[in-house]
Amino acid sequence: MWARGGLALPGGYAVAATWAAGLARLLPGGAADTALIATMLSFLVYTAAAIWAFAARSTARAALGLLMAGALGLSIAWLLRGASA
Repeated sequence: MWARGGLALPGGYAVAATWAAGLARLLPGGAADTALIATMLSFLVYTAAAIWAFAARSTARAALGLLMAGALGLSIAWLLRGASA
């Protein structure tokens, strides 16, 4: 249980941060508006990541799921790093 809690707190935060960065570049609108909306949506991502950390069948599967979700968010942010909507 401690391992899953350790995954949920910093792992969920890392996943939410990468998705906030990716969504800020993906959403249309001004920079301030998209940053605000992406930050608000990242709270939902953080909640889903924390639930996943406790719902997965094993701790390894939870870590792998968080790693894949973070990698996807980071990929979106990296691929759209120079794009502006």
